[in-house]
Amino acid sequence: MGAPAAAGAALANTKTGRKVIGGILAAFALAAGILLTPLFAVPFAVAGQTAAAAIGDRGVPVTSGEWGYPLAGDYFKGRGFGYHPVEGCSYCSKNHRGYDMSQGCGSTIFAAGPGVVVTAGPLSSWGNTVRIDHGGGLLTLYGHMIWGSLLVTSGDTVTAGTPLGAEGETGMSWGCHLHYEVQIDGVAVDAEPFMAALGLPLK
Repeated sequence: MGAPAAAGAALANTKTGRKVIGGILAAFALAAGILLTPLFAVPFAVAGQTAAAAIGDRGVPVTSGEWGYPLAGDYFKGRGFGYHPVEGCSYCSKNHRGYDMSQGCGSTIFAAGPGVVVTAGPLSSWGNTVRIDHGGGLLTLYGHMIWGSLLVTSGDTVTAGTPLGAEGETGMSWGCHLHYEVQIDGVAVDAEPFMAALGLPLK
C-alpha cells in the first residue's frame, strides 16, 4: 500500500479523520447539488405549470391596420390550401382547407383580427380549437392547440394580437403546428391571398 493510501486509511480510523473525510464529502455533495439543481428543478417547475402559463414568448405579431399574423416572428410553413397529401399519414386530409405554420410546440397563437370568439375547445379533427367571428360571414379558425392552453372562452371579444393559446398537435395533427383557416359563409378559402390583401403576406 502506498504512503498516501496508508495515511488515508490511518486517518479514517480516527474520530477526527472521519470528521475531516465527512466534511470533504459533504462539501462535494453540496457543490454537486448546486451544479445539478437546474437540470432537475427547471423541468419539474415547467411541468408543474399549466400549459397556458408555459406558452412561448416571441413578442407580439406584426399587424397591418386591424389585422395581424397569428404567430409572432418567423415560422416554418407547412401545408398550404388545396391538394396536399401527407405521406405516411392515412388520416390526414388530402384536400387541405387551411394554412399550416409552426414555431414549435407551446408557441403562442394570436387572434389575426377583431371579432368575437364563437368556439373555444374541442372541434372535430382540429382538436383544441378557437374560432373567431369577424362579422359579415367571415370566420378564422385556429386548430390543434395544446389541451388546457386556451386563454379565451366563447363570447370573448378579441383584437389582432390577443393571445388565444399554445401551438400543439391535438386532433388529427401530424406534429405540432397551427392550422390557420379562413372561412367565408362557412366555406374555407385560401388564406394566402386573403392575408396578402390585408398587407400581411404569408410564406
